[in-house]
Amino acid sequence: MSEGEFDLIARIRRRIAVRDDVALGIGDDCALLAPPPGMQLAVTMDTLNAGVHFPADTAPADIGWKALAVNLSDLAAMGAQPAWCTLALSLPQADAAWLEAFCDGFFALAQQHGIALVGGDTTRGPLSIGIAAHGFVEPGMALRRDGARAGDEVWVSGTLGDAAGALAQWQAGAAIAPPLRARLDRPTPRVALGRALRGIASACIDVSDGLLADLAHITRASGVGADIEADALPASDALRETFAIDAMRRLQATGGDDYELCFTAPASRREAVQALAARLRLPLARIGRIVAGNGVHCAGLGPVVPGYQHFA
Repeated sequence: MSEGEFDLIARIRRRIAVRDDVALGIGDDCALLAPPPGMQLAVTMDTLNAGVHFPADTAPADIGWKALAVNLSDLAAMGAQPAWCTLALSLPQADAAWLEAFCDGFFALAQQHGIALVGGDTTRGPLSIGIAAHGFVEPGMALRRDGARAGDEVWVSGTLGDAAGALAQWQAGAAIAPPLRARLDRPTPRVALGRALRGIASACIDVSDGLLADLAHITRASGVGADIEADALPASDALRETFAIDAMRRLQATGGDDYELCFTAPASRREAVQALAARLRLPLARIGRIVAGNGVHCAGLGPVVPGYQHFA
């Protein structure tokens, strides 16, 4: 006999550890939570739909990981420390094996970042995962999009274009390079970097819809422009080996799903950024600068299609 909604909820609930900051978690109409005194609450929410945010053949453990990772990436972009999340799960059918595998990926990442699942909802419908994540940040210390100033340098973490490269191969019906598929299925939220950038970065955003599109959010919010060098965009060995240079540059500049952090910082903080890269053992590439004006201009890259937009 197939399991019902409450059986599925019970399976999820068994995965959750007791925490002092969760007075009441899954099992009632609301969760009761205890925020630390003097902290601001950062709240974000993302929805992932099958065939839109991940290929239909994606392993359930990878879906669980990614669904949480994209929300943790938003908290990272604000410099917030993850705390709690809720999960809205729509499933075509009550599949206990699928759910257990989904939870394996979800809770593996949750444990890494100390985030507790405190509630949610389960429904029948097309496969869709919605997560609302909550984190803490000190008053006045949140990284925002509106702080970039002319003369600031533009930086990005990690490498760009890997996930978009995997998606391009999947859409073309080609074999997907394993390192690229890993970046698509299991992005790494840069939480430690976001926390460390407080007091250093002037603005920050995570790269979810494509570097140029996401950096444009910073320039619009800050009332400035940005000049980027295509040759400065960091690329993995796998991306270089798989795509020709022009295709690679477009994937780096416009492809989504990187979930790296793009941030600006005064030129006077360059050594601090470089020291941070060494301490975190995370490459941070200086890719351009903030200028007076508006828009994002990328030297060495021809006309490009803007980043991903729903309903476009």
